[in-house]
Amino acid sequence: MSKAIQDHYPDDLAHCYGCGRNNPQGHRLKSYWRDGVTVASFTPAPWHTAIPGFVYGGLIASLIDCHATGTAAAAATLATGRTLGDGEILRYVTAALQVDYVAPTPAGVELQLQGRAAEVGERKVIVEVELSAGDALCARGRVVAVRMPAQMRPRT
Repeated sequence: MSKAIQDHYPDDLAHCYGCGRNNPQGHRLKSYWRDGVTVASFTPAPWHTAIPGFVYGGLIASLIDCHATGTAAAAATLATGRTLGDGEILRYVTAALQVDYVAPTPAGVELQLQGRAAEVGERKVIVEVELSAGDALCARGRVVAVRMPAQMRPRT
């Protein structure tokens, strides 16, 4: 897949701080579907610091959150028998987020995220994500993502 999952979101739903292409101040995380697994990378800026030399945990949680909801959107869309890019992709939001910080995340290196849908239901997807810096696993996340409620859709 050459196009990021988030690039399939309609314009009115592409403003997320973590992954929205229409948010110039956001992270603009891009997740890609690869044979049932999602991958993304992100290089923290110098201001994403917790303690000098280490990345702020809130950024790590944000990256896991957005990568997981993108994974949920792709997995749920594909589970309907459609392909990504075949009509509007389903949108998911976070109902629960659990992050386990396994090791300090070093600053100044590209972070890698890998996710997979552990469970895909009609309205709920459970996603597991790992975040690494180089060969070192730094954090694991588990996200319960639910289909975006209609009232969250912007009115035009």
